[in-house]
Amino acid sequence: MHHDELAAAEELFRALGNRVRLAVLVKLREGPRCVHELADYLGVRQPLVSQHLRTLRAARLVRAQRHGTEMQYSLADEHVTQLVADAITHTGEARETEEQ
Repeated sequence: MHHDELAAAEELFRALGNRVRLAVLVKLREGPRCVHELADYLGVRQPLVSQHLRTLRAARLVRAQRHGTEMQYSLADEHVTQLVADAITHTGEARETEEQ
């Protein structure tokens, strides 16, 4: 592995290192959404969702497209959402193992 590849992976994990951003990615897996839809789903204020979307866009995990007066956000890549889904599955399995 090259140092640059590790640094890029580190940045990816930093972008994923927040439960709101993870929830945004999970929701966007269902299809494109506007900020207000994500805010309603997450139960948080729109400015907070916008801030997290900026982080996800900077990490090239989501993309934005204007639809009329609103921006719609969608996944830039399915690979990352699979990583998120695998992490959620893994933590659930680890919790089950601890409980046994």
